[in-house]
Amino acid sequence: MGVVAVPDSRLSLLAELVAREEKMDQLPPIVPAVVEFVDIAGLVKGASTGAGLGNQFLSHVREVDAIVHVLRDFNDPNIIREGSENPDADKLTIETELGLADLQTIEKLIPAQEAQVRASKDVLESEKLEILKQVQNDLNEGRVLGKYSIGDERVKDWFEHLPLLSIKPVLYVYNVSEEEYSNKLRDSSASPQNDKVVVISAKVEEELADLNDEERKEYLKELGIEETGLERLIKKTYSLLGLMSFLTAGKKEVKAWTIKKGTKAPQAAGVIHTDFEKKFIRAEAVSFDKLIEAGSMSGAKQKGWVRTEGKDYIMQEGDVVEFLIGS
Repeated sequence: MGVVAVPDSRLSLLAELVAREEKMDQLPPIVPAVVEFVDIAGLVKGASTGAGLGNQFLSHVREVDAIVHVLRDFNDPNIIREGSENPDADKLTIETELGLADLQTIEKLIPAQEAQVRASKDVLESEKLEILKQVQNDLNEGRVLGKYSIGDERVKDWFEHLPLLSIKPVLYVYNVSEEEYSNKLRDSSASPQNDKVVVISAKVEEELADLNDEERKEYLKELGIEETGLERLIKKTYSLLGLMSFLTAGKKEVKAWTIKKGTKAPQAAGVIHTDFEKKFIRAEAVSFDKLIEAGSMSGAKQKGWVRTEGKDYIMQEGDVVEFLIGS
């Protein structure tokens, strides 16, 4: 398991702004948002019936919120390709095994839900049963589930907590050779599936790790890219999970806080401290871009860019916020 920082260039700029405004001799500490990655051993054909790590592998997958499939997309006779053919075949193997495992789960869920429908007169229970049958049909037809669009919030919450593997959001990471990196990166950027694909070269990432900041920037420039593969992977994973950051800035620290997209101000305050949600009065918020343009928080206030938001305010990516809390 690894906990990695989400790259965010805004934090250093915000720290510099605080240091100037507060006349500090040094920058306040910077605390980025983080994402947890769990490295699970590769899946092989037959995993749904116990091959390889089998059920142990699948139980690990059930515990995560999203799946990153790392697919080998390079040729090297010195590296064994056991059970692997090519990235498309490997991708199909993974999807098939997850789908087969889900079919076994669905066969248990449907009878239980039918009993629930008989015991309850709530129309939502019947709607849940229809959804389970549709999922079963899709899996039998070999269709990749992806992410279902569930309208009713009550049903949506139920669906997202089902013990199914193939409804989890997915990101495909193609590990390519150093020689093909630039071309395959360009091709993936033009793909309509770009939001679900990241192209990296583990070999390049290994070389970048040994360079200082200036050397790293120069190497990336030669490759025609601005960010390392790992930085792009972390950012896309953060987005895939439906997460966003709001920022707080002060003498003690400049910090990115993680919340789900669509979170309201009181719940965002509760991420900082549980009491803040209960005692929430209002939020003083300004967008990061406007704050940087103003040059200081006092300047942003003078320009009228600092907003007073109440309990129904939905937080926006990059809001720089101060919460006012009651006693």
